[in-house]
Amino acid sequence: MTEQQQAQKITQVPVSLGARGYQIMIGEGLLADPMPYLADILPRPKLALVSDDVVAARYGPALMAALADGGVDVDLHVIPAGEGSKCFAELERLCAALLDFGIERSDLVMALGGGVVGDLTGFAASVLRRGVGVVQLPTTLLSQVDSSVGGKTGINMAQGKNLVGAFHQPRRVLIDLATLDSLPERERKAGYAEVVKYGLIDRPDFFTWLERNEAAVLKGDKQAQAYAVAESCRAKAAIVVADERESGARALLNLGHSFGHAIEAFAGYDGRVLHGEAVAIGCQMALDLSVVLDLCSQADADRLRQHLAETGLPHRCTDLCTGLSADRMMDLMAQDKKVSAGVLTFVLSRGIGRAFLSRDVPPDVLRGFLTANLI
Repeated sequence: MTEQQQAQKITQVPVSLGARGYQIMIGEGLLADPMPYLADILPRPKLALVSDDVVAARYGPALMAALADGGVDVDLHVIPAGEGSKCFAELERLCAALLDFGIERSDLVMALGGGVVGDLTGFAASVLRRGVGVVQLPTTLLSQVDSSVGGKTGINMAQGKNLVGAFHQPRRVLIDLATLDSLPERERKAGYAEVVKYGLIDRPDFFTWLERNEAAVLKGDKQAQAYAVAESCRAKAAIVVADERESGARALLNLGHSFGHAIEAFAGYDGRVLHGEAVAIGCQMALDLSVVLDLCSQADADRLRQHLAETGLPHRCTDLCTGLSADRMMDLMAQDKKVSAGVLTFVLSRGIGRAFLSRDVPPDVLRGFLTANLI
């Protein structure tokens, strides 16, 4: 770490994947002065910047000016904001723009924005010239603690979320906590659901810390935010290092997502349900199903329910969408990427911080559980 990085209180979290390893850098002011964090991985003074129309308007000019001051030639490509941009049409448009700009295999593409920008840009980088480098600059809490780390990239299909994609690790992740100040309250809360998820998986002490500090995290206390983001990144990095391509333990990161992705697909990615809101509902459903299966205590499921309610996050499907039947939910869940030989791998729980994988949920029990929870 350089003297400048120490002065700016930059926290570094390594993702130790050998030749594919990289650093996650967390602090304030990284977008205002990015060159100290890019110089060692920039092969030549040329890169492409990808953002959406909302984020580009807010952060694009200053970031591009700072890069230009560092002698870097930058081209900006802007996509429409929203989940609808994770599609083949935008992927083709982005790849064409990168080729027109002359991006070579050794160059970098930077993703400035939330999960949509990061997922689309990362996927384009993975296939362009059979793989160019990507740097993630996540600007939402959700993308800072989840989608920017671990190398999962992809786009959506009508059948479900992230069904087309690739594993492509970033060269670096730069997390500027100052970007959280501009987030709408609803988006901050949605991102917080992914933070809670890490406590539920295998960090019960972190969950307890969140119960005591969620107000500080959500209201902008930078010390609390720095700890929550760094601890979330450490939790994800540890699982990614153990199982980079999700052949086993990495599937634990999908706690709440089998239910959540089905809810998002039913809502049509139209903004009625944000990804983090769906994850919050899905996590609660995972613990509630675990109670039904006599795996988890009712007290732990209620503890999560109380925390989500105190945070202002939904914890029932009917909080945000209606009309979703048990049969439709099961059809949507059957498209989940964790389905193997027609059987869905569930992330269940034996209690706070004790998540595990199971392929033993009887369909009739699942159907009954969904019927009871979708009315």
